Amino acid sequence: MFSKEEALQIKKDFWTGFANTYPRKWLLHNTRIKDVAFKFYVDNKTAQVALEIEPKDEEKRKIYYEKIESLKSILLEEFLSDAIFERNYYLPNGKLISRIWIDIDKKVSVNNKTSWQEIYDFFADKMTQFELFFYEYEDYIRDLEINT
Repeated sequence: MFSKEEALQIKKDFWTGFANTYPRKWLLHNTRIKDVAFKFYVDNKTAQVALEIEPKDEEKRKIYYEKIESLKSILLEEFLSDAIFERNYYLPNGKLISRIWIDIDKKVSVNNKTSWQEIYDFFADKMTQFELFFYEYEDYIRDLEINT
């Protein structure tokens, strides 16, 4: 078990290592769609890459999710065959969002430095594919006037 300070240092070292291994600017919050963002997630059990759709306006959340869902076959066939779609996903704080994500296919831990490179490679591969998909269909996803 790690102290709070040790755990924070491990996470800092992990993210610094990732930035050094893959030194590029990721899309993340720069989607130009308010409250729609790509995220990296890692804990002591798994690693994930996600697109989280969380506008406060429920109708906007629904529209953005349905637009991406309408492209599901393309996303799965051409970019991320293992993506998981969830219209109603509850964050640990209880907030309801929509989420599309990919889990790493094995147990990994941010606390285990021997799994870091595997996590880094997973993050880079899956986020790159997610970004390519987003850039290809960005105009359609962003435009609320175009119906699904």
